[in-house]
Amino acid sequence: MIQSMTGYGKAVITYNEKKIHVEIKSLNSKTLDVSTRIAPLYREKEMEIRQAISQTLIRGKVDFAIWIEKDAGCDASPVNAALVENYYRQLKSIVEKVGIPEPNDWMQALVRMPDVTMKAEVEVLDEEEWEAASWAIDDAISQLVEFRKQEGVALERMFNEKIDNIASLLASIDKYEKQRVEKIRSRIVESLKSIPDVEYDKSRLEQELIYYIEKLDISEEKQRLTNHLKYFRETMAAPGAQGKKLGFIAQEMGREINTTGSKSNLAEMQNIVVMMKDELEQIKEQVLNAL
Repeated sequence: MIQSMTGYGKAVITYNEKKIHVEIKSLNSKTLDVSTRIAPLYREKEMEIRQAISQTLIRGKVDFAIWIEKDAGCDASPVNAALVENYYRQLKSIVEKVGIPEPNDWMQALVRMPDVTMKAEVEVLDEEEWEAASWAIDDAISQLVEFRKQEGVALERMFNEKIDNIASLLASIDKYEKQRVEKIRSRIVESLKSIPDVEYDKSRLEQELIYYIEKLDISEEKQRLTNHLKYFRETMAAPGAQGKKLGFIAQEMGREINTTGSKSNLAEMQNIVVMMKDELEQIKEQVLNAL
């Protein structure tokens, strides 16, 4: 089953007095390209996070982010009340002794004094919190994979439609092939007749016509293109990441269509070839998104 490389997943889990947010999204890329934004508390686990992503996603340009949302009360740095009181007494004494005017706003002056707000203790990641964060990471990745599968269904539907169109166009060439041979024969004979006083060997002319027409025969191209269309469908149904393989098959389809076009010296056939190229180009554009 085809998966798209485009996907998005998000998970949130509450642990104690904070929320752990995980967000992951991916776009198409030839290889796996992972960029991360990790909260400082979880940076020691970056290799584990990258491993979890690479084991599941295989290919794509992946943006991963994990951050913490804390309650307002948790984020506030504690105020050293004893130190504030001590500063106030000292400043008050200096003001009275020196005889300078008191500040209009004592609080504004006091909060600027050194060490009034105490530094919060450095957080240490414990096992329970990492288990909660790991669950959120796995959930976000699972959501992204599910998103990719849904996009893959749409891709497969589009590919089948385009393959059907190419097969139908290829079949429509048949009715013009006999007509093309007759036109070639008539054109050559008429050209020879238009040249006065020219004698030619009719049997030799037939041999040359057969040789010329064989060079313009597209039976092999049609058969190979039919095989490629069938192989494309089979590859879509195969398990695992098949995007690169589908791209190679599409290239081979293009070669056969181009050769058919170069051999088709009939306007109606060339118009059909142009339409096949248009259908194939749409396949090539979208196959870049297939995992």
